[in-house]
Amino acid sequence: MLTIKEAMNWRYATKKFNPDKKISQEDFSQLEAILQLAPTSTNIQPTYFIVADNEEGKKRIAKGAIGPFAYNRPKIMNASHVIVFTSKKYVDDDHLSAVLEKEDEDGRFSDEQWKENQDTGRRSYLRIHRLELQDEAHWHAKQCYLAVGALLLGAASMAIDAVPMEGIDLDIINQEFDLNAQNISAQMVVALGYRQEKEDYNTKLPKSRLDKNLRIIKA
Repeated sequence: MLTIKEAMNWRYATKKFNPDKKISQEDFSQLEAILQLAPTSTNIQPTYFIVADNEEGKKRIAKGAIGPFAYNRPKIMNASHVIVFTSKKYVDDDHLSAVLEKEDEDGRFSDEQWKENQDTGRRSYLRIHRLELQDEAHWHAKQCYLAVGALLLGAASMAIDAVPMEGIDLDIINQEFDLNAQNISAQMVVALGYRQEKEDYNTKLPKSRLDKNLRIIKA
């Protein structure tokens, strides 16, 4: 395993994947754990993940790589695994109850009052986004990016390549997987696998970021 700094320096947005090299089930189970354990605001857990690890599944996702996004199709088809990050558009009472009861089952509450406080607090934040800010769907969508960040770092620490892609026709993905009927919508795609080093121009380029003192500001 790489250190965090080594992993961040090693990783890059992979442009060409080796289609003959696959992520082992053992390694992918570690990546699935990252998706399962990634944090969400108030632990509301509005995120869901569509995983493709075969040609048929990848072809379904690649349908969204058309027009100005066609350049992403080879990444999807040559990757070992592809994940569509999706989020709820609207969190209903059934979902809130399921989350609360799972927290209770997992032993997060010392008594019923603490359980009630957790439910009240979460519903309060939801009400703010639903009624005051009127950005509930956007709030849920932002939780996907927490999971994406965790996944990219985790994959890099295991020397697994990845590329996050917003260059996808998400309406096509929503239609392909009938997501609207499930009250969820696609937000982005991440392809995972192993770089084709000799053919990927990006692997040899130095990493470039603005100087630390320009971006990390002491309070």
